Amino acid sequence: MRKQQLFAAVGGGAALATGFLARRYRHDLDAARARLAAVDRTVIMTGSGAVEYAEQGSGEPLLVIHGIFGGCDAGLVWAGSLWGGLFSDRRLIALSRFGYLGSSLPPGAKPADQADAYAALLDALRIGRTDVLAISAGTTSALQFALRHPNRIKHLVVMSGNLPGFQTTARQALGLRLLGRSDLPIWALQTFARPLMVRLVGVPKGYPLTADDEHVVAEVIDTTFPVSLRAEGVIFDYFTSIPDASGYDLEAIKVPTLLVHSKDDPLTPYDTARRAASRIAGARLVSAEQGGHLGLGQQAVISPELAAFLGTPAPAERGAASASEPDGA
Repeated sequence: MRKQQLFAAVGGGAALATGFLARRYRHDLDAARARLAAVDRTVIMTGSGAVEYAEQGSGEPLLVIHGIFGGCDAGLVWAGSLWGGLFSDRRLIALSRFGYLGSSLPPGAKPADQADAYAALLDALRIGRTDVLAISAGTTSALQFALRHPNRIKHLVVMSGNLPGFQTTARQALGLRLLGRSDLPIWALQTFARPLMVRLVGVPKGYPLTADDEHVVAEVIDTTFPVSLRAEGVIFDYFTSIPDASGYDLEAIKVPTLLVHSKDDPLTPYDTARRAASRIAGARLVSAEQGGHLGLGQQAVISPELAAFLGTPAPAERGAASASEPDGA
């Protein structure tokens, strides 16, 4: 009788725990969807399918190209929270890349196609030239944009970029496949393995987070969820877009370029930024001693450099290339 009572008690406790976790999961998923719904997103149709974007602020336009596991919401966080209001006087245009949120993933798509979609978006918004902020895995298509449509870019800023020389690992591929297309694994990491999730978004192991850092990291983590709405883009990035950068002719890039990279970045090696800066004509590299992939706490070092770079007059357009056709090899 005692064994039966014990088994019944254990079973009842497990059922209660399971029910509690299920309710918490549904609550957190609903909250994530509500956060995303609060972002004013617009979808336009282009030759590359649906392209989603969100706008914030007014002034000179800044096209924001997000990293892996992101979307237009992540682009707004990177351009907003990370840099202490540096871009508060700009018209931020943050798009969702192929396979993320409301943007489609065309069959057989390549980063060059994504670059053409950027040009199509600018056409739809009646913007001839713009500054571009490319973040992490968004760098691949930004480089293609600079190669194919140089007359659409005034200044190119690459932050913590995926650059030639970066190689993914078998362990990363396994982790990506384990995460799969379900929201549950990411939710479990966020809820029960927060330190691991913090490291996955690029905070170095043992990095001392301030209260401000904690807030920024939380915002970035929020933009990875729901992952089911980003999964196609994540898989495209990892297996197609990121490796594609390895053979790019960086010497052919002629737009003014600034690379920003922390020496302790655990996700994208600093040396790839140093080599890329030496290959792109006139490019400058702004190095932070620490701060990881997110450049935490580095506003005092990086913000003045960004402001000075974006404040320099952009060179005149070369030739009379069409706004809707590739204007560079």
